Amino acid sequence: MTINKSKNAVNALLSEYRKVIVELQNVIQNIPDEKLIMPITSATNDEDCKSIQTILAHVVNSGYGYCVYIRNLREGTIERPKKEIRKSTEEYKTDLNNVLLYTYETFDTIYDSDLESFNDLEKIKTSWGQVYDIEQLFEHAIVHILRHRRQIENFKTTLEI
Repeated sequence: MTINKSKNAVNALLSEYRKVIVELQNVIQNIPDEKLIMPITSATNDEDCKSIQTILAHVVNSGYGYCVYIRNLREGTIERPKKEIRKSTEEYKTDLNNVLLYTYETFDTIYDSDLESFNDLEKIKTSWGQVYDIEQLFEHAIVHILRHRRQIENFKTTLEI
């Protein structure tokens, strides 16, 4: 039996993930530290969306979370690192680089044939109740960053940055 060691689809996912992380880093580049912590709205009860700071902490923590889901599918019970609140965009840019490295490590032994699964027993059940295979989870991870990048762009307009 031949094992398919192709990584074309894996590399495409990782390339797109890196691209959205770099785009987010570019968007936050010019945010002054004092604006990072400024509450944007009191209209939300979502603690992850009160300021650019809390959005970035959420994005970083979620990035680790997606990898932990994938690692636990194969290895057992790895815990997600705790959410860190940073005081500067430079610290968040470093965190995002570290998430990217952790993601590359996570996908080191994942091949195209591992991405898609039709068996629910081989899928990932998330804390929000959705069930994904690896490919679907990482497509979600990419769009998650895109949504929050857009949110931060809107907040920058509100804060006149």
